Amino acid sequence: MTAPVATDPRAPDGTFAPRVLVFSTNTISDPGIDLAGSSHMHYSPGVNVIALPCTSGIRPAWILHAFESGFDGVFLAADGDECAYLPDCSKRSSRIVAEAHRRMKEQGIDGGRLRMAAICSVCAEPFTKQVTAFASALAALGPVKAR
Repeated sequence: MTAPVATDPRAPDGTFAPRVLVFSTNTISDPGIDLAGSSHMHYSPGVNVIALPCTSGIRPAWILHAFESGFDGVFLAADGDECAYLPDCSKRSSRIVAEAHRRMKEQGIDGGRLRMAAICSVCAEPFTKQVTAFASALAALGPVKAR
């Protein structure tokens, strides 16, 4: 997996602007995220989205790689109970997040830099609210310092 590389974390006014990598799913959360964009809903321009078939296919190493690449937070726009591939996707995804949190702790990365929420195909407003609140929380933490 090659994640987008984070660029300068400063906003044009010189304040810290967190970089957020969002993992979304092709058929469930990605259409909702696209709807937010096409509806011109405002959220941080520091958000980059990678679409995958299923949330449970994300690897904890990818999450750590995002931090190593300069992202300040990772948001999993999860399938929830709507996954078309696996009936236990939510449980698997929760285990992935738990393992990522364990590895983050080992590297001294605050667990608040990883967030997961179920985002449906028409959830433009909930996505916008989630990612905006997450970016605000990340701004309070400041830039990530991965080892």
